[in-house]
Amino acid sequence: MHASARLLRRLSSSSSARSLRRLPCHPSPSPPPHPSHLPPLRTVTRALLPHLAAPRFSTISCASTPSLRLGECGAPGTPAIPLAENSEGEEEAESVAARHDTDAFAAVELALDSVVKVFTVSSGPNYFLPWQNKAQRESMGSGFVISGKRIVTNAHVVADHTFVLVRKHGSPTKYKAEVQAIGHECDLALLTVESEEFWEGMNSLDLGDIPFLQEAVAVVGYPQGGDNISVTKGVVSRVEPTQYAHGATQLMAIQIDAAINPGNSGGPAIMGDKVAGVAFQNLSGAENIGYIIPVPVIKRFISGVEESGKYSGFCSLGISCQATENIQIRECFGMRPEMTGVLVSRINPLSDAYKILRKDDILLEFDGVPIANDGTVPFRNRERITFDHLVSMKKPEETAVIKVLRDGKEHELNVTLRPLQPLVPVHQFDKLPSYYIFAGFVFIPLTQPYLHEFGEDWYNASPRRLCERALRELPKKAGQQLVILSQVLMDDINVGYERLAELQVKKVNGVEVENLKHLCSIVENCTEENLRIDLDDERVIVLKFQNARLATSRILKRHRIPSAMSSDLVDEQASKGETEASCTN
Repeated sequence: MHASARLLRRLSSSSSARSLRRLPCHPSPSPPPHPSHLPPLRTVTRALLPHLAAPRFSTISCASTPSLRLGECGAPGTPAIPLAENSEGEEEAESVAARHDTDAFAAVELALDSVVKVFTVSSGPNYFLPWQNKAQRESMGSGFVISGKRIVTNAHVVADHTFVLVRKHGSPTKYKAEVQAIGHECDLALLTVESEEFWEGMNSLDLGDIPFLQEAVAVVGYPQGGDNISVTKGVVSRVEPTQYAHGATQLMAIQIDAAINPGNSGGPAIMGDKVAGVAFQNLSGAENIGYIIPVPVIKRFISGVEESGKYSGFCSLGISCQATENIQIRECFGMRPEMTGVLVSRINPLSDAYKILRKDDILLEFDGVPIANDGTVPFRNRERITFDHLVSMKKPEETAVIKVLRDGKEHELNVTLRPLQPLVPVHQFDKLPSYYIFAGFVFIPLTQPYLHEFGEDWYNASPRRLCERALRELPKKAGQQLVILSQVLMDDINVGYERLAELQVKKVNGVEVENLKHLCSIVENCTEENLRIDLDDERVIVLKFQNARLATSRILKRHRIPSAMSSDLVDEQASKGETEASCTN
């Protein structure tokens, strides 16, 4: 899969300098404890994780202090309007400029009692040393109040948070906030504040609709360069599905030419008297190309939280498709001249589509909407978007009607949609990584955050085989993980095995490993004299089980590791022990 040169750059050292960047939180004034040479996939609080398309994103380093240059401080001016040759053109130009100024002024008045500044203290996990966290970080972003005494902000503003404060305009007081729900795929979060004093004088903003091209919007927030509220204005340039840098998902986004800077994240883009979107990322290397999350995505996130009490995720059909723009491929699969559609090339075994669709089916329609040969569907006035948008707006467990062409015959099929998890997780925010240590061998499930720890050029620097599996392989059954031996903590018991790191674990004592919990269970319940571990590349580890068990405790003590397994595995072993005890009684 290749990415557009305009929007993304490929994962190679020779890629273009222009790339999407998430507009994280505005960094705090004090310098962070980490070096300023951050990998391009990192933000001020978290690592950015690539999706299957494997694009490379860059972000603004939180260690740098922005310098102001003449012509760059503050908001950009009104978009340039060509001079007309007659008085009628001049009047029209003046009217447009006046309207933009009026919209910006109205946005300020509307936002003063609605937009808040968000202060976050966060601490992310160390995936190379999964039993400990990285140093604490402080960052800032924006948010705005909606009905129900809730605050909307970006997920990346509060990702891996340990403490969150909010401050309203004109107040010196910061109030403690709690994260009610967070959706990393859509980069949105809901905050609540218990203090009644905070809500005094606060007004909620209403959600509007998707703006049309060239409609004026005003982005309100607290970007870097100052402490007070800021407003930048611009117009809508494009509406289409775009890669969300934080969650590495493809959802609808609105491109605008208003200046969006670090600290703007989570602030509203206002059109008229309603919210048209939430500022969340921009395109590096380009002038004033920013992106806002549109209202349909915001509503889908909020409604899911209201219905289930937690973030429910965005649905996927679970298929990969190929365009059929070449007439020869259309003829080969029996498409008549009036037919349009896309070719089904891969199907996720965990999806409902796996039981209904077949490889080489031609997908003609989704819920009665014809799909073009390039995979797009009609959208508004002569605009087109990929049909993935129709899928993503469905609620979990909702049914869609799809029309396919199979062996020259048309079929209408019902498919149940639900969120699908990849074999190798794309992100691991707000949770501790799993690990299991036995005889100094550190076992973990493969995740993309782990691969990202290999540095800026992680795609080339990380183990090639693991990287390819992370980006390409599909799960074969629910709960499956790729378990790897990440490193060896040296001891007499494992001398000679120290180079057998960064390899996938295939079998333990002849049993195929399904996931980390399964591996832990096999090892802990071993009754044989020897423990045999089969790895990638036909490598083998053999240990005297009882000696290895005794060595584990001294290795943990030597490296000051509090536990041989992560808390989720401890809970699993404890619950299993209770079950066995009750069965015995």
